[in-house]
Amino acid sequence: MTSTVPASVTRTADGHALQAVLLDMDGTLVDTEGFWWDVEVDIFGELGHPLDEAWRDVVVGGPMSRSAAFLIEATGAAITLGELSVLLNERFEARIAEQVPMMPGAERLLAELARHNVPTALVSASHRRVIDRVLQALGPDRFTLTVAGDEVLRTKPHPDPYLLAARTLGAHPSRCAVIEDTATGVASAEAAGCRVVAVPSVGLIPPAPGRTVVRSLEEVDLPFLRSLITPLN
Repeated sequence: MTSTVPASVTRTADGHALQAVLLDMDGTLVDTEGFWWDVEVDIFGELGHPLDEAWRDVVVGGPMSRSAAFLIEATGAAITLGELSVLLNERFEARIAEQVPMMPGAERLLAELARHNVPTALVSASHRRVIDRVLQALGPDRFTLTVAGDEVLRTKPHPDPYLLAARTLGAHPSRCAVIEDTATGVASAEAAGCRVVAVPSVGLIPPAPGRTVVRSLEEVDLPFLRSLITPLN
């Protein structure tokens, strides 16, 4: 976990009820969810096991340990979880070394949050080594805090990553707006008690109490995020 958090951040600088914005990475800020599937298909193809396209919805958004274990069991491939994890990280890093495409609206939203001094955290199930590579494109100074999937005992869909981010920022989970693109990430944020904005990248995410579904980050700005949090008394 990397952090530039001051001693206490209990609300945004201008006193609004929104205390922090917590964002997923793959498929939310950067258009890389397809990269993970592509490298999975390539690796298992080399092992002699084509992947069923239907499995994509199973593995998307989850921790590598879960996704990799599922694919090994589903295919019966002769590879260990540790070996596969190394290969996946190496192939993915090679892909993002060539290009890290931003999702529509991501650059504008991050700039707006920074301009208004809103505490902002990147909360991802990806490993630290991958996050640090992507941060070179996103700009590490855009985030008060970053949390990687290999830095918590239980990553998404468990609430631990978002609870850690909120606690480190000095914010209450109910005063945090989370932006996620997968059902796994949404489940994690909602279990932590955060207000969720879902921007589906793979598969459908239906609206629900405490959850707002939008088509793109281009529909999301700071006034919109503030409107989701109940004003403080």
